[in-house]
Amino acid sequence: MSQAKGSVRQLRMLPADMVNGRGRVLRIDGNDYEWIAVFLLDHPGVPEGVIATWKPTGMPAIALTRRDWDFLFGQLRSTTAVLDYLFRAAKEPVTPLGQEPVRYYELAAADAATPPGEMDTDLVGEGGVLCSVPQLPQAPAGDDGTRVHLMIRFMLEDIALSPLAGLLAEANRHVVLSDLDRLPAGARADWGRLLLDMLDDVPQVPDEHTKWRFRRRLDADGARQLIVGAATRFDDAIRAAFTGYVELRHHEVTSRTGKAAESSALGILLTPRHDGLRPWDTTAVHVHGDLNLPEEDLRIYRKLWNRTAEDGSAVPQD
Repeated sequence: MSQAKGSVRQLRMLPADMVNGRGRVLRIDGNDYEWIAVFLLDHPGVPEGVIATWKPTGMPAIALTRRDWDFLFGQLRSTTAVLDYLFRAAKEPVTPLGQEPVRYYELAAADAATPPGEMDTDLVGEGGVLCSVPQLPQAPAGDDGTRVHLMIRFMLEDIALSPLAGLLAEANRHVVLSDLDRLPAGARADWGRLLLDMLDDVPQVPDEHTKWRFRRRLDADGARQLIVGAATRFDDAIRAAFTGYVELRHHEVTSRTGKAAESSALGILLTPRHDGLRPWDTTAVHVHGDLNLPEEDLRIYRKLWNRTAEDGSAVPQD
């Protein structure tokens, strides 16, 4: 734990270039991150009831066995979800080494018993629905016997493999991966089924026509928006239209919440391919903060993406 404290202190004093598992360089400035110290004991014979103790580190800290660590990733299948769990568990009383699954299921049961909170569904326009899933699923992610939950994994992999240049580009890639990975484990199978249905549906139009399908999710605090969609094909016009869609939806939400500075929107568009090389192309658009969109751009975006209600007001059409 003291080594973890020293590493964070060093990174806060002097940023470092680190190489990830894909051989890409990422600049790490310790001041840009929230840190947690995680101690992993990789040992086949940990006695029962052993409680790890350590001196305060000035940050959240938790001790696990390697088996605990593997359990969390097998249960959640999401790096972001595991990190969220570790920060949450670090606030709880210390658990004996090897007993992390017990604490996990206790917290998962508490999540399942917690009633949904309240949210202004009008933030996403007409037809907005309040949905609630436990952050910690009691069943392992993807245990329904299908592979639909892997759709999100495939999209993450597409983004991870996209060619980008420069240190800043890698940092932006990690932001996009993190925002997509925030989709709760309990919702991924449903979204996966929907995405497969979208991909099957959007080509079913006459030549020279385009069909779009969308679903979007707004976090409870209204600051982070995830948009997934599918379109009949991919070309420059489709890319420009999708970029406008994401920018418009971000502008509409932040105009109502007043939280532009801390808000972001991530859009992921899937477009079918028919060349046999791969089933679809993945396009990502990420926006943050106040976009300062010109009024003329907003007029064009609204004309393209919003229908007009009976009272003459613009209504988002998703």
